[in-house]
Amino acid sequence: MVNKVSFTIVDVFTDTPFEGNQLGVFTDARRLSSAQMQTLAKELRFSECAFVLPAERDGHARVRIFTPSEELSFAGHPVLGTAFVLASPMQLGVINLETASGTVPVVLERDGTSISFGRMSQPHPHVEQYDRVGGLLVALGVKRSVLPVETYRNGPLHIMVSLSRAEEVAALSPDMVRLAAVVGDACVSCFALDGTRVKSRMFAPGMGVEEDPATGSAAGPLALHLSRHEVIGWGDEIEISQGTEIGRPSKLLARATGGDDENGTIEVGGSARLVARGEFII
Repeated sequence: MVNKVSFTIVDVFTDTPFEGNQLGVFTDARRLSSAQMQTLAKELRFSECAFVLPAERDGHARVRIFTPSEELSFAGHPVLGTAFVLASPMQLGVINLETASGTVPVVLERDGTSISFGRMSQPHPHVEQYDRVGGLLVALGVKRSVLPVETYRNGPLHIMVSLSRAEEVAALSPDMVRLAAVVGDACVSCFALDGTRVKSRMFAPGMGVEEDPATGSAAGPLALHLSRHEVIGWGDEIEISQGTEIGRPSKLLARATGGDDENGTIEVGGSARLVARGEFII
């Protein structure tokens, strides 16, 4: 029996087609097994793909998220991109998407009938010191991190490395084999701050993603990291530029409010553009 599976391609954290972070959204994944979802994500080879299922708790829909090599409990650009795809025909102002890390509300803004911007409230990450700093810095090819190297887990594990200048971030050329050996399937975010503007690059070779164009799940922890270390104030919004070095420039907005505990809020926002629709025959 032939099974046709429809999908939409969305460029996330950009308002320009063919920039930002590519996402495949499978809007009806009810007939797909976990193995088939993983195979489809591997076939598309985007950083992540999102598979939409009926809600089980308090959301409008449930989303499962796969990289080319594994399933994630949460990721930022799949949640935001899926919100744009689903909420547009539903005419929702807020859409609640269930993930394995909890239900994520996404507040949407419209320009006429089209969605122009979305802002999600992310799960609060668990924070720890990172204990393999020496090997990490060698793999990245840098001498030091300006701020303490810490990990933030909100689904994926994010390691934060702070550099002095945007030019240093742009010039990074990590040893990907060594980096994967040191950090495993963690995501390494290298960044430099200038006021409230951030230059960032994210490397996750152990997850099959050597460099990510826009990392929504890292943007919230980055705002929290900067606030915790008093580099910016609580509630200050940062504008993150990412993806230029791989030809996919992206812009993410993020802020952490309310302090460093579970009562605080972490918000990440951006735009998205629908660029294609198609179907797989499996």
